[in-house]
Amino acid sequence: MPRIPGVNHLRAVAALEKAGFRIVRQGKHIVMSDGARFLTIPRNNPVNAFTMGGIAKDAGLGVDEFRKLL
Repeated sequence: MPRIPGVNHLRAVAALEKAGFRIVRQGKHIVMSDGARFLTIPRNNPVNAFTMGGIAKDAGLGVDEFRKLL
């Protein structure tokens, strides 16, 4: 599992919006979708490095691609 340490959940949401995802609903977690995939981002600052790596992988992004979007 890739690691992406030190990412604030708001920066992660903004990066995923640049990648074409939109917020579907919010609560203790933020749920985003691009029409085909759903991602769940916890409201933690920072988001756990392994969790953030898994979210980027589920979004179809590599570590370098995700970092460029930040």
